[in-house]
Amino acid sequence: MNIGALLAGLMSGIIGGMGLGGGAVLIIYLTVFKNVEQLRAQGINLLFFVPIATLAVIIYSFKKQIKWRVTLPLAIGGLIGAIGGFFLTDILGGNFTSKLFGGFLIFLGIKELFTKSKKGT
Repeated sequence: MNIGALLAGLMSGIIGGMGLGGGAVLIIYLTVFKNVEQLRAQGINLLFFVPIATLAVIIYSFKKQIKWRVTLPLAIGGLIGAIGGFFLTDILGGNFTSKLFGGFLIFLGIKELFTKSKKGT
């Protein structure tokens, strides 16, 4: 058993279950440490996300922490976006997609560094 893969999966699951985007951890692990092609890493991430998201929805539903009137339109939009992104990525290719993803992560990191958080959140 590969301990690095186990830890990456564990961290991705924990972060994803908290709603914080654990896919970034998984994609970085796969591309940097396992030399998996960007497109394949994204596909693995999508497959990994399904059971994690399902479990998170079940748990948060029982806790009555999901506002379904807000969630359902977002989920439908996300599904349409995922399908559109799949076809767009196929057209653009993995090299451009990996650079776009890396730039997006850098942008978000810089934004977080310079954004003041509201007290109590």
